[in-house]
Amino acid sequence: MSKTTDLANPAPLGLMGFGMTTILLNLHNLGLFKLSSMILGMGICYGGLAQIIAGIMEFRKGNTFGTTAFTSYGLFWLSFIFLVVYPRNAPEFTPDSASLAAYLFLWGLFTMIMFFGTLKTNKGLQTVFFTLTVLFFLLTASSFIPTLLPIAAIDGIFCGFSAFYLSLAEVLNEGREKAILPIGPVKS
Repeated sequence: MSKTTDLANPAPLGLMGFGMTTILLNLHNLGLFKLSSMILGMGICYGGLAQIIAGIMEFRKGNTFGTTAFTSYGLFWLSFIFLVVYPRNAPEFTPDSASLAAYLFLWGLFTMIMFFGTLKTNKGLQTVFFTLTVLFFLLTASSFIPTLLPIAAIDGIFCGFSAFYLSLAEVLNEGREKAILPIGPVKS
């Protein structure tokens, strides 16, 4: 299948949706504010739906990695919000530490495998996926060792800002047709 090159780059949309939502959730994990509809709304609309839209747009462009990443993480946000909200009406379905750890571990494993897919791309994308891998594994561990949550939160904030930066870099660099914000391309 030939790649379509006359379509807009959907990656900045997906990266910004991921980045902003990740920053907000991890500011909560750091204890700066409570979990509220602000984070849940961002998780559904920008973290979830915007990334799914970006993934569908990446599909149209023929980018398997972008399709898999954005669609999967968009669905992650929707499933995460469901895990938070649904038990409020049905407490018997509240996940315990072991099941939440399994959920987070599988997302960490998926992210680690996706990280290997970034090794031939720019350093910015590698940073996003590396720090996200670390985040998922720290969150997995914090299911059993709660004192790790602030460390996970700091990594999550850095991860979110790295996606935020990469999103802006792609928009500005593409618009100016030169590197305004460096992303560290890999030399072949």
